[in-house]
Amino acid sequence: MESTSRYENLSGSAIKTIALLIILALTFSPAAGAATNPATASPKPSEKPSAKASPKPTATKKAIVKKKPTKKNTLTPSPSPKWPPARFKSNGEVYAKIPTAKELISIASNSKTLTAQLAQLVDGVRICEKYSCGAVQIASLNGCTWWEVNAKLVGQNSPDDLTKRSFGTIRTVIKATAPKEIKTVLLISQELLALKHFVTGISAKCHHDPVGENTPSSTYTPINN
Repeated sequence: MESTSRYENLSGSAIKTIALLIILALTFSPAAGAATNPATASPKPSEKPSAKASPKPTATKKAIVKKKPTKKNTLTPSPSPKWPPARFKSNGEVYAKIPTAKELISIASNSKTLTAQLAQLVDGVRICEKYSCGAVQIASLNGCTWWEVNAKLVGQNSPDDLTKRSFGTIRTVIKATAPKEIKTVLLISQELLALKHFVTGISAKCHHDPVGENTPSSTYTPINN
């Protein structure tokens, strides 16, 4: 309502201004004054009009405007992505980094695949709000036909026993990546998040063989100690 009211007020003011300008134009118009002013009426037949010398035409000087030379817009190519990526650790052709929680949120906002993974529900709860999860970013200098990522889930035996042990292993397979393409892999366990386990011992293997496990999958295997 506020914007509509302002629009109506502005419209009314504009109409009034336009009307005022029309009235002023009619009042001071030379044509209107010549038609109503008796002093400028045509002379009577008995009166001889006096001859007036016609003014000599004066030459008007035209201003010469020099056109400024236009600069040609040259397109500069966009810089190549920095390689190796910042804070990535390398082992041969393979590069990897553990993203922070803030970085993971930023990555997920631009990745439909990662967003869909994080949105999975287990018993009505998002998967990484129910189970302990980890993540790793991987890339290869030469590209890979498929990837294999392995990790461990470690934690204390119980709230009273602080002794740490391995509770299970996570094995994740993802599809091919192009050279220097960065891929974010979500590592999902089946251990409750409330137990405060954490994902560690992450390793990524880049495969070049044409035949392999190129179907994305994630497997959690518990360890019975």
